[in-house]
Amino acid sequence: MSDYLDRMIRAAKLDANLYEEVEADKDAMTQAMGVVILSSIAAGLGGFGGTSLGGLIGGAFFALLGWLFWSIVLYFVGTRLMPEEGRTEADYGQLLRTIGFASSPGLLRILGIISPLRGVVMLVTMFWVLAAMVVAVRQALDYSSTGRAAIVCIIGFVAAMLASLLLAAPFLCAAAA
Repeated sequence: MSDYLDRMIRAAKLDANLYEEVEADKDAMTQAMGVVILSSIAAGLGGFGGTSLGGLIGGAFFALLGWLFWSIVLYFVGTRLMPEEGRTEADYGQLLRTIGFASSPGLLRILGIISPLRGVVMLVTMFWVLAAMVVAVRQALDYSSTGRAAIVCIIGFVAAMLASLLLAAPFLCAAAA
């Protein structure tokens, strides 16, 4: 357990060596999935000041779907549309593991249970996770440029948000009716 916690802390510190480590560790997939689930639970509790068990389970499920979708987009954009010639080599699992660990700063969203801090906590952790994603993508795709990794992450973020809106639209319409 201490190795797992150490990895999450190092991921939150944007430690490039950690992302190289989990990129190479095929056994880290379960840990990466755990980080995504824990981060989504923290968001559910902190973002809404507590929610139902069903809401937390549903949130964890959709967080996993989001992780898978975002990783597919990042993989496609990073390896097909924006590869760095002669450098970009990655398989899908490597990217999935690194961006799973990039969700580590999201665990701090639990602090949103303190109502006056909620907005600040959510905003700070959103940008922190995005910064971790940039480092994760840079390392997993073997980019020499952080800027290239940032562009790939921004494209992935926009695609993930649009997909989320499309998936949520039927539920929002039903709730409004």
